[in-house]
Amino acid sequence: MSKNDFDTIIRRATDLRAKYRNLELQHHGTEWTVEEDALAYLTDAGLVGRNVMAQQERWPKANAKADLEHKLGENIWWLIVLANRSGIDIKEAVDNFLNKTEKLLV
Repeated sequence: MSKNDFDTIIRRATDLRAKYRNLELQHHGTEWTVEEDALAYLTDAGLVGRNVMAQQERWPKANAKADLEHKLGENIWWLIVLANRSGIDIKEAVDNFLNKTEKLLV
């Protein structure tokens, strides 16, 4: 994936979060806090674990692969959203993590 592709994904993720914000305002009168976004992410992260179990045939569930694919994508979306709302450049964060960790494992 090129840098431009990741930029497009980030833009689409933030655009989608803005649409959810509009729904939150419509239904609740306020936008979710960053903490509520983090809790939603953690809930979805837990579902990745259950979907991996299902995909590996350790937990009964129909559509295990499709559900796992969806939750993996959703978790990446949440990480982009949380980084954005926290004022963190997700591209820089990932690059810094990879650089630091690669140096540790040389």
